[in-house]
Amino acid sequence: MSLRINSEAPNFTAETTQGTINFHEWIGDGWAILFSHPKDFTPVCTTELGYMAGLEPEFAKRNTKIIGLSVDPVTSHGKWAADIEETQGHKVTYPMIGDPELKVAKLYDMLPAESGTSSEGRTAADNATVRTVFVVGPDKKIKLMLIYPMSSGRNFDEVLRVLDSIQLSAKHNVATPVNWKPGQDVIIPTSVSEEQARQKYPGGWKTLKPYLRVVAQPK
Repeated sequence: MSLRINSEAPNFTAETTQGTINFHEWIGDGWAILFSHPKDFTPVCTTELGYMAGLEPEFAKRNTKIIGLSVDPVTSHGKWAADIEETQGHKVTYPMIGDPELKVAKLYDMLPAESGTSSEGRTAADNATVRTVFVVGPDKKIKLMLIYPMSSGRNFDEVLRVLDSIQLSAKHNVATPVNWKPGQDVIIPTSVSEEQARQKYPGGWKTLKPYLRVVAQPK
């Protein structure tokens, strides 16, 4: 199944380092970050999991849960977590999904159907495409997908920034310009008419072009 933004995030039941979860039930009425890894004990992923552990309080402030996935059994994840804490200085307290049968990786279109049904004998290179970040909203729909190569560590500060943008847009029906950061001006979407804009922004806005209207970020 090909996934795109606004596709429903496929539901699944899986074993994690914190027990069995049903993904949609685990998300609840908040937001979620699902980020995947091609194999345990890989160097770049070790740094990523540790950094996310350090960022977890920031995501929690945004009513967002974190969950990792790696194409290896949960028993292996537990051993890897010790290495992550030792080398990165942060304890992984969010759940990590075990996907030894490749079910979730294939469900999320990160591996082709013909990849087999076992992680045994597969290298990280075999699973190189299992390097995706998914942001899932309370409606269980995918709001963001980021796919990275194994050689490039992911920028999770950017994931946090774009989560702020997505949540602001969901609440106030605005768009954010290039390199936007919280507190900076935002864009009034073209779907908002002049009359609607006047009602929502009585203090006015700056019109650079008829299709480009800039206004202070709503509180």
